[in-house]
Amino acid sequence: MFRIAGSVTAARLTAACCRTVTTKQFQVHGASLHVLSSDTSRKTRHGPAHRTPPSWQSVRSMASAGESQSKINYIFFGLAALFGGGGIVYWWSRKYMRETSKDTPKKAAAAVSSASKEAAETVAEKPVPETTKSAPAAPPPAVETPAEAAPDAESKKLLDAVPQSYPDFEVMPEIPGHAKYLLIGGGTASFAAFRAIRASDAKAQVLVVTEEEELPYMRPPLSKELWYSDEPKLVEKMKFKQWNGKERSVYYNPPSFYVEPKELAYQENGGVAVVKGRKVMKLNPQKQVAVLDNGWEIFYDKVLIATGGRPRNIPVFERASQEVKDRVTLFRGIKDFKRLDEVSKNASSIVVVGGGFLGSELTCALGKRSRDSSLKVIQMFPEQGNMGKVLPEYLSQWTTAKVREEGATVKPETFVKRARFSDGKVILKLNTGEEISTDHVVVAVGLEPNTELAKESGLEVDDMHGGFRVNAELEARSDIWVAGDASSFYDIKLGRRRVEHHDHAVVSGRLAGENMTGAKKPYWHQSMFWSDLGPDVGYEAIGIVDSSLPTVAVFAKATEKDTPRAVVEETGESLRSVTETEALSIFGSAMQQAAPATVPDLEVMEATLPTKESSAQPTEPSEVPSATDTEPSASEKTEGVRDTKVFDLANYPFALFPHPESATDEPAPDVEAAAKLVAEVEAENRVAPTPKEDYGKGVIFYLRDDIIVGVVLWNLFNRMPIARKIVKEGKQHQDLAEVAKLFDLHADED
Repeated sequence: MFRIAGSVTAARLTAACCRTVTTKQFQVHGASLHVLSSDTSRKTRHGPAHRTPPSWQSVRSMASAGESQSKINYIFFGLAALFGGGGIVYWWSRKYMRETSKDTPKKAAAAVSSASKEAAETVAEKPVPETTKSAPAAPPPAVETPAEAAPDAESKKLLDAVPQSYPDFEVMPEIPGHAKYLLIGGGTASFAAFRAIRASDAKAQVLVVTEEEELPYMRPPLSKELWYSDEPKLVEKMKFKQWNGKERSVYYNPPSFYVEPKELAYQENGGVAVVKGRKVMKLNPQKQVAVLDNGWEIFYDKVLIATGGRPRNIPVFERASQEVKDRVTLFRGIKDFKRLDEVSKNASSIVVVGGGFLGSELTCALGKRSRDSSLKVIQMFPEQGNMGKVLPEYLSQWTTAKVREEGATVKPETFVKRARFSDGKVILKLNTGEEISTDHVVVAVGLEPNTELAKESGLEVDDMHGGFRVNAELEARSDIWVAGDASSFYDIKLGRRRVEHHDHAVVSGRLAGENMTGAKKPYWHQSMFWSDLGPDVGYEAIGIVDSSLPTVAVFAKATEKDTPRAVVEETGESLRSVTETEALSIFGSAMQQAAPATVPDLEVMEATLPTKESSAQPTEPSEVPSATDTEPSASEKTEGVRDTKVFDLANYPFALFPHPESATDEPAPDVEAAAKLVAEVEAENRVAPTPKEDYGKGVIFYLRDDIIVGVVLWNLFNRMPIARKIVKEGKQHQDLAEVAKLFDLHADED
């Protein structure tokens, strides 16, 4: 491979125009030529190896190399000319280097020549005495040549100008040619991976290549806290205030944390470098090389694919005119946030297409902004209510009412059939026949995993779930791992899955990083996710939460502590996947007795967790029989859930007693009230609770074959370890009201 690097400009141009497939690499620096053999080229592709300090004689000898280099330049020009127009580009890229590289050596040579000429003229002009004219010339006396004469002033200047040892970063390529750990993608999964790598290998040199022009950052605040800030200057710096008022940046690390990519190989204590604005187009697993979109090649030892996903568009906007496309935002990253933030300050109307997590969060955020302006916010989606694919219908309808209270117009069971541009506005034709005129459209309908690398790199893609298929250790092929949104992994409890949430990116990225350093750990983690509709309503979920599954829910009266704002004030952390680590200390001794270092044992929890009527001190597990040893009576079953609403969609929309299958002949308290309540519901044609119902806090169980496969904690925080344990065990529970006791819904009631 010929690579001529005389300057940063020459390195970039010739890397693209003067590349061949030979096994050696030539690099010209000034007037010296270094030849790197194929055996060492991989280790030195990031730049020339370190040299010993040059002597002043070697600096002087460079003067005589000026003309030789000119010949070398013509040779390289001829070779480059064989490859089309590359020679022309090379000629101009080398022009500046030839001038600068010749001037200094020639000046040194001229100085030496001038000094020698002056000395010769001085000797010739010296008069010879007459008495010695006829005498034969005596041989000159022998002069002992010193081993090394002291350099003169000019040579000292030249010596100071020559780098005493490499690296000389000014002439090195901007992107290194080798990385022990190469991470493709600059999102949360990569961040978690390089933290894990550095934790296991303290001197690891990690190179991150990302298409974005940003350092690794967190995405959740882009649709949450950033919109609720009252300080525009803070938002311009991509900083926000958490619900507890604490200031924080969306970037995981400040710029000073990272090193320049071309300096990475020379960091004795390792480091992390980020190449921004570049895309990896292909991997060669056999040769362990990645090819960038500019043709540059990076050899790697281990590589992680964490390319995430791209926002999914809908056909009606894909087919629309360019004027319409220019007014459509597919919301995903910082660039999209900045654009929508600016649009919302000047637009008179914005339409949000999509009723899932992102669409509902953005609608609430924009709705809040509309209160202080003339902005009109409209949300539309084909489902019957917000987050209708996740929440039960009654809770979805309640959420829709909540979004409307934030100031937005919500149109359920509505979708766009056509879009056109007219008089500076986007005209949307709806399935209902209505036409809406708007300034801007935001599309938030999910993600498509970025798997373009698969075809060119020989990697397998999951046709059903999307993403790269990986094994239990998140490995797609030897020395190639995949993490985050782009990975299709096998869940030993729930089957093969692909998850698009922050917590999964953190956990899978961390595991992939550990396995890249030799851990060989399997992936068993049940990732969670969360969504906030402002600072007062939020929920956390784990497992398979699909509204098409049968659900059973238990609700209780909420307190001031049951809000996203309260949990952030308590833990000081807005990323609630992080606050899970605080749950053990907050939740009390019962969890510690069950499993101090892990999640609790459910049977012990059932015996030790205090209920509203129980004493404050938990009973020792050894003194209480397991819940599976004796069958509790009906009165015992209802004791801890009195005054709570249990929703069983398979039988009644809601009731004041536990699951009907667990009932016995023994009369239960409040049965008359329960019968009266059921009669009222049936009188209303068995319609689910109205949005006026206050679902303060609760837990929703999602069932498949009578096994809990998913849990939603509605305004119920720091309980995720329990939900995780329930889903992981995969057991059948005869009485879900008893399971609900584990979440201690009455913990904060007076």
